[in-house]
Amino acid sequence: MLILVLSAVGLTYEIAAGRVLAPFFGTSLLTWTTVIATVLAGFSLGSALGGFVAERPRNVALRHVSSALVATAVLMAVSPTLLGLFYASGARGTFGMMLTVFWVFFPASVLVTLPSPLLAKMAIEARPGREGSSLGIVLAAGSIGAIFGAILAGFVTLPLIGSTATFAACGAATLLCLPFIKGGSTGNPGVTIASAAFVAFAGLAGSPACQYESGLSCLHVVESGRDRKLISDGTLQAAEKITPAKSDDGTMDLALPYTEWLWLRLDRDMGPAPSVLFVGGGGYTLPTQLLASRPEATAIAVEIDPLVTEVAKTHLPRAGAMIETSAYDPSGGDRHGEGRLGLVHADGRVYLNETSDHFDAAVMDAFSSRSVPAHLVTLETFERLREIVDGPVYVNLIDRTDGPLARGVNAILTQLYPSVEIVQGELNDFGRRNILFAASSATLATLQNVPPDYAPTQISDARPFTDDRGWVGHR
Repeated sequence: MLILVLSAVGLTYEIAAGRVLAPFFGTSLLTWTTVIATVLAGFSLGSALGGFVAERPRNVALRHVSSALVATAVLMAVSPTLLGLFYASGARGTFGMMLTVFWVFFPASVLVTLPSPLLAKMAIEARPGREGSSLGIVLAAGSIGAIFGAILAGFVTLPLIGSTATFAACGAATLLCLPFIKGGSTGNPGVTIASAAFVAFAGLAGSPACQYESGLSCLHVVESGRDRKLISDGTLQAAEKITPAKSDDGTMDLALPYTEWLWLRLDRDMGPAPSVLFVGGGGYTLPTQLLASRPEATAIAVEIDPLVTEVAKTHLPRAGAMIETSAYDPSGGDRHGEGRLGLVHADGRVYLNETSDHFDAAVMDAFSSRSVPAHLVTLETFERLREIVDGPVYVNLIDRTDGPLARGVNAILTQLYPSVEIVQGELNDFGRRNILFAASSATLATLQNVPPDYAPTQISDARPFTDDRGWVGHR
């Protein structure tokens, strides 16, 4: 039973580690690969060291195991704080992320596995003559615990109590194993009590990593001057002006230059009653702008995380008002109010694969932290878009100048569309910029009065991304 519990704690800790990295380093194949490799390396070293501990005299071994459990609890509970300290000290980029993951998550991963060899030895010794079945049961318990921990983290603790409390819960579960370590001295009771108090304090008083958190997003709402900004996993996702200047057509100023360019392009290309698909809801600023300027227009917005919609509805006044008056669920056919904004909470690729609707245009503006989900920037994705979108497709990326993501997407669009326009914004503090594409079967008209710092650019030739060999993300 103890092996099952510790295995569950270990997997819960691993998944929480990947989640809590997002506000600091984003989430991509690179971050998850680093977390998984680091934690598994810790499990391996912990098992090896635990084997040596299991060979010691029983009292000594039990004392070491008890000390390891106490240390595990403290290290797990303090992990979010350590992560913030490493980031504040200047850890950046892929190397900084890897270094941070190692120092923050490796020690606890070693210690949580250290008791397993001794526990396995005790289980085998408890059933003389049945060593094989005892070992099989121990291994099965570890696997079942790992499965349970993964489900617990992904479906229960991270969505419901957040990452900071999840780390504290891992520490608390580890400490609860101590009374079941029988047969020897379990160490200083005062240390155990102090550790329990620290873990409880970390869970109750520790600063949450996110203002709003789900299993998919870590969100903050920040006011800066006239702008109210929605930040997801450390990346600016949307913004509205708090006191916007209203134009003659009922629309408002857009706070982000890239949305302004996309809107100018949409406004120039679309007729009076277009149907537009938005993959990536974010702050719903572009769907709101479209519906405000064209009373006969309709839109479908596909946003994977319902929490993003709720936060936008609560904190972004224009988008919230549009959602309140115009939103409906396309799958249920339940239209209320104006019923012009269909909200779909699903993965964008899944929606594209399953929908039978057709659109006049599509805007691809989905992000997972600081990168585009790989399965949304493949040749197969845009081939499907061509089947259901009769007009232009607009794409927003964040990449280095002529970076690998931009090159791969450019290769896809130029293969599928005869007319492709590309512009780029100014560099941000990470050396990256918004790179915007407009692709169409018809020639695109020239835009006038584009946002400052946005200018046409050229992208080098590259291989198109496919579902088999796609984008892996960047730091």
